Amino acid sequence: MLKMVQEELETSLGQGRIRVDASLAPYTTFHIGGPARLLVEPRSTAELVAALRIVQNYGVRHFVLGMGANILVGDRGFDGVVIRNTVRDFRVHPSGRLHAAGGAIVWPDIIRETTRAGWSGLEHFAGIPSTIGGALWQNLHFLSPAPKRERTVFLDEIVVQAELLGGDGTVRTEDHSWFRFGYDYSMLHDTDDIVLEATFQLTAASPDDMQRVIEENLAWRAERHPPLDTEPSAGSIFRKIDGVGAGRLIDECGLKGTRIGGAEITHRHANIMINRGGATARDVRRLIAHVRERVERETGHKLIPEIMFVGEFIEEDSNTGDDV
Repeated sequence: MLKMVQEELETSLGQGRIRVDASLAPYTTFHIGGPARLLVEPRSTAELVAALRIVQNYGVRHFVLGMGANILVGDRGFDGVVIRNTVRDFRVHPSGRLHAAGGAIVWPDIIRETTRAGWSGLEHFAGIPSTIGGALWQNLHFLSPAPKRERTVFLDEIVVQAELLGGDGTVRTEDHSWFRFGYDYSMLHDTDDIVLEATFQLTAASPDDMQRVIEENLAWRAERHPPLDTEPSAGSIFRKIDGVGAGRLIDECGLKGTRIGGAEITHRHANIMINRGGATARDVRRLIAHVRERVERETGHKLIPEIMFVGEFIEEDSNTGDDV
């Protein structure tokens, strides 16, 4: 079946565009993960839609990969087609409407341009590794503005609508209300829709004021989050618990610095695990299970993983979460 899919993808996108048994580790912020049976990298929205429709028509297992943050890919890789979205296109209208498409767009690119043009709304998310689709999927948020940081700013505050590709291959537009945004949640969690383009409403503001917010947020994050270039991670491992942070519970159990294999709980933030070098998905899953067991035993709280588990894992571990 995958051979037929490969042939049709090559017919649509061109010969040599499909990679076989390609490692996914370089395409995740954790730098962990085995190979994908097939890896395709669309260069335009039209190619992305074409590739998705092909795999949907064949009914083969597939996964759309953006920046690769907030996920853990199994050591055995992904037994199907991984579509790595490399589309990158955004534009701001004179009205302040921002139209952004593509998994290759990362927030620094957009924030830099919108700040320079005097359009406010995205500066609060400076330094957060995410793409457009991923940001909508989890309703990106940040504790801002400085210096008090008393309010959580959510992406949905500026979302107008998004163009989606459904599991049936049809393209449609949904407005803000469809997403049912919540903390770390949007309707995308419960559907197989793929974000093709999103529209945001920005407001006019002083570039100098926005730049000040950006610098303050970057400094604040740098104190609390490990740098991805030297300490690869997937971001926060566990979901927030109302009234008490997951990181605080882990810290209270004395688990900062705990290490299994190449996976370690960073001293900067108890809810972040880093790849110390050579970490495997099995290392991370074992560390997650260890943390969950300790926290529940000592505090009574049950931690639920925030990251997504993608692909095939070596061990069977029911104490980590659901796999994709």
